[in-house]
Amino acid sequence: MSAWLGKGVVVTGAARGIGRAIATRLHAEGARLVVADVLDEPLAALAGELDAVAVPGDCASEAGAARLVEQAREALGSIDVWVGNAGVLRGLELDRTSEDDWATSWDVNVMAHVRAARLLLPDWLERGEGRFVVTASAAGLLTMLGAPAYSVTKHATESFAEWLAATYGHRGVSVHAICPQGVRTEMYDQPGSAVLTDIVGHDGALAPEAVADALVDAVAAERFLVLPHPEVQDYLAFRATRTDRWLAGMQALQARVDDASATIDQPDTKE
Repeated sequence: MSAWLGKGVVVTGAARGIGRAIATRLHAEGARLVVADVLDEPLAALAGELDAVAVPGDCASEAGAARLVEQAREALGSIDVWVGNAGVLRGLELDRTSEDDWATSWDVNVMAHVRAARLLLPDWLERGEGRFVVTASAAGLLTMLGAPAYSVTKHATESFAEWLAATYGHRGVSVHAICPQGVRTEMYDQPGSAVLTDIVGHDGALAPEAVADALVDAVAAERFLVLPHPEVQDYLAFRATRTDRWLAGMQALQARVDDASATIDQPDTKE
């Protein structure tokens, strides 16, 4: 029997990409769904396909998180699983990442999870069970060259999930951090990041459905880290135990990125 059968599940950032794939897979597993996103029309279409309740709007703010939790409880009776998938990639390179980019990244990639957890934990601790899932990215375990706000906030996302697991795991709260490398989503293919996508897609850019499959497998095994790209485990171990060598490798990779970018930026002077 599926571990998801009959469970009340909220998926944020559900209108497309990884969130849509997770919602679709959990519906097939028998979950009852509330889906949330800032993209009204694709969210409504997904909700119709999955017999889910759609809650459009920004769930990153304190008020938005409270509204989503309230409406999800009204629809589901209780929230058994929270999948905090909504995320943003704002700014490329330090000098092109504005104060607003940093603030938005912090709100959506980190504080959205903090605000949801504050609202969910009292009920879960009273019941002695609950499941909290975040999409942190391999950038949250390693780094992502050229994307300072994304890298820093995704590290914070993974760190918050780890803290939740360490603090509340013995009281029945299960926590999982999804950490894929390249996944074929709108974020992966966004303009201006062609060189970076070659890097994050080094071990193969997966379909979003592969990430959903990895989540289901990790929950069945009660594994904290959800690694659709298993190579990330080895990279993480290397980074932790041979940090200077890992950094030297990243510096060499950055030099290659710089060279490639300089070539791309060169004007064509041929007649």
